[in-house]
Amino acid sequence: MTSAHALRDRAAARTALAAARGPADLFPTGGTEAAHTFRRLARLLHPDTVPPSERPRAQEEFTRLTALWRCHGEAAGPPTLTTRRHTYTLGRTRATGGLAVLREATYEQNEPDGRDRRDAPGGQDGRGSRQRCLLKIPRAAGDSDLMEREAAALTRLARHGEPRHRAYAPRLLETFRHRAPDTGAERRVNALAPLDGFHTLTEVRAAYPDGLDPRDAAWMWRRLLVALGWAHRAGRVHGAVLPGHVLIHPAHHGLVLVDWCYSTPLGDRVPALVEHHRDAYPPEVTARRPATEATDIHLASHTLGALMGERAPRPMRAFLRGCTLPAEARRPHDAWRLLAELDTLLDHLYGPRTFRPFTLPRPPRAS
Repeated sequence: MTSAHALRDRAAARTALAAARGPADLFPTGGTEAAHTFRRLARLLHPDTVPPSERPRAQEEFTRLTALWRCHGEAAGPPTLTTRRHTYTLGRTRATGGLAVLREATYEQNEPDGRDRRDAPGGQDGRGSRQRCLLKIPRAAGDSDLMEREAAALTRLARHGEPRHRAYAPRLLETFRHRAPDTGAERRVNALAPLDGFHTLTEVRAAYPDGLDPRDAAWMWRRLLVALGWAHRAGRVHGAVLPGHVLIHPAHHGLVLVDWCYSTPLGDRVPALVEHHRDAYPPEVTARRPATEATDIHLASHTLGALMGERAPRPMRAFLRGCTLPAEARRPHDAWRLLAELDTLLDHLYGPRTFRPFTLPRPPRAS
């Protein structure tokens, strides 16, 4: 095995790489020494560090180095992240967005450190069978501040939001910093309770390209307004009520508002926007002005209006126009009051509410 301390220059790195018959000849097993050795070798052997005439050979060496490192990782088994509270074993990638990667994982409680574990998952003291979760990992280390913003919002909602509405947001298990062993970059990671059986409104819109029946959109709209009213009373603006951030459970008529990375206290500016949805934002966001309850109501109304499309009846379109006026002060600000007005409109259009089973068609198989 090669020690990082012995790799003083490029010549030593090339010699070590040429002599290696497999990953074990380069990388120590266990601990963080292997990652230090890889980073040192990568810096010394990178093709950009040599003259152009030597780059073809340097590229071959660098390719072999990365292949050996990959084999080392595969031999070591699934990657794990360890915090003071939990040890996470990473699984497959659930989703990749512009901001973060969502990884499936299982975790187990570390040995008790004297704190109360009675409310921890997995039993009286939090230990026992492995639990499932999702790890939200920013793609760029520079976006860790948005992960911190999400953790702060979810913590506030759990502590100060009305308890009966907590299911409208993901449950934060833990937030922690992790240093990538291969690059040394430090990122903020949020561990979230899994959401099984949920689908985004992006998926719903794709399943109903001609527009969703407004009677089906009604329960999604109503629940979304409850979620927003709950968050606003806890002092938070979500800031990104977009189709990919609204999850629904077709069978149970459930809804969860996810991705609180763009959230902000009432009266502060939304920290960032999802660029490919720029046209969906109200003027106060793109102009970097303070966000209010009306900001979320505009975004939610735009999302639901696009979901129904031309199938929305004329009175409903007028209702949506009033919620998406350019002037923030002229829009509704109270999601609870707006919910009551929506119920009146729905009663006028469709009569008393009845439960409508909702299904999401499976996408056709690729031929």
